[in-house]
Amino acid sequence: MSVSLGLPDPATKPQFYEGVLFKRAAAWGLDVVLIGVLCVIAVPFTAFTALFFFPFLMLVVGFFYRWFTIANKSSTWGMRLMGIELRDHDGLRLQSGTALAHTAGYTFSVAMAPLQLISVLLMIVTDRKQGLIDHLLGTTAINRPAY
Repeated sequence: MSVSLGLPDPATKPQFYEGVLFKRAAAWGLDVVLIGVLCVIAVPFTAFTALFFFPFLMLVVGFFYRWFTIANKSSTWGMRLMGIELRDHDGLRLQSGTALAHTAGYTFSVAMAPLQLISVLLMIVTDRKQGLIDHLLGTTAINRPAY
């Protein structure tokens, strides 16, 4: 059984949240580029028909990429490069079910531009830099702790 410590308090442990907003944005950019490369590689295997639905292919490949990487180490490869990871309301790494819910919420918000805008605004103004889906699930991104 794991001990629940909760998320670090930004008032008493600000080092967990310092620079997280920039790191999340940079990680997102890295992940989008990686997903784009994976999709470009996949196009010839579809007899180039994927060119007709490339944005949808990006959404699907991105969904599985994000779900599997977050379920594996609580972060995408972009997040790992930036030194951040997602944590649940208990301060623990995300499990597969929470990673799936987080990814589904993220994907839905990307498909609905106003939701993505609200998410970005929430990340800017909240102490824990939480986006919309983070608020709904009780998750947040923190600087990866040294173990």
